[in-house]
Amino acid sequence: MNYREEFQKINRKLVERYAKLDDAEDFWAYLYKPLRPSIRINTLKGNLDEIKSMLEEKFELERIPWTKGEGFFIKSHDVNFGQLIEYSLGLIIPQEASSMIPPVVLDPKPGELILDMAAAPGSKTTQIAQYMDNEGCIIANDAKQDRANILIANLNRAGVLIAKVTVKDGAYYAKYEDTFDRVLLDAPCSSVGMIRKNFKFAKTWSLGKVYYHSRLQKRLILAAYKALKPGGVLVYSTCTVDPLENEEVVDFLLQKTDAKLEKIKLPLKTTEPVLEWEGRKYSEELKKTVRIHPQDNDTEAFYIAKIVKP
Repeated sequence: MNYREEFQKINRKLVERYAKLDDAEDFWAYLYKPLRPSIRINTLKGNLDEIKSMLEEKFELERIPWTKGEGFFIKSHDVNFGQLIEYSLGLIIPQEASSMIPPVVLDPKPGELILDMAAAPGSKTTQIAQYMDNEGCIIANDAKQDRANILIANLNRAGVLIAKVTVKDGAYYAKYEDTFDRVLLDAPCSSVGMIRKNFKFAKTWSLGKVYYHSRLQKRLILAAYKALKPGGVLVYSTCTVDPLENEEVVDFLLQKTDAKLEKIKLPLKTTEPVLEWEGRKYSEELKKTVRIHPQDNDTEAFYIAKIVKP
């Protein structure tokens, strides 16, 4: 099967744009492939080894190397999480493997004050709370009430006790200058990485959406940086491949502020960050960011930057 041609039938403009970014046959083949199911064991609710043993009676597990021991691929394609007692009890949290990276890079500590600026549906928020041992405070924000309701349900199931849910435009938090120890901005995006979950993301993709999200992301990243304490860490991430939503947004922050980038060191295969796109040149500093294409680790596409405030 020619996977590039299959995508051309779905959305020709999507193929025209991203063939300029990565025209490896593997890129299109992996974008076409269904995602491997993956979960995080929730140590807020129980002992990791005990929960793992329960799961191994039903599934073959493979550890996800970039997590702190709690992330696993399930070697089965017909997992119905709704029927699993471990899911109902909040002992496991279904979460795409590459989406576990931003909280690992954020590295929150017990007792800290954390802002999760675009938190719904909340899998990363629960991961942050897990790393904090339910000690400290997470402001878990989402701009939409219906998404915030899903966030609350997921936090409750996971046994998160330290989250305060707010429904605000993320840029609202700019008024809390130098307040948060760490900020996660897992930004709304054009979701090219999520095509593996559902082809609707390929059908509905448009360049207009990319431009819209790039503008929104720049507004949010400035607010996120403003809300961060000096010495604090801001992690910016998206589940898309478009340079206008990734490198361009981080480059914009570097130009507008005194922000610095830190190199992300994790056991991951990555694709070189984009330093030039459509005639725009970006800072060499962006080599410190992580760009993941679907074929790199057989996951969703993702982009992650670790930013520090001097």
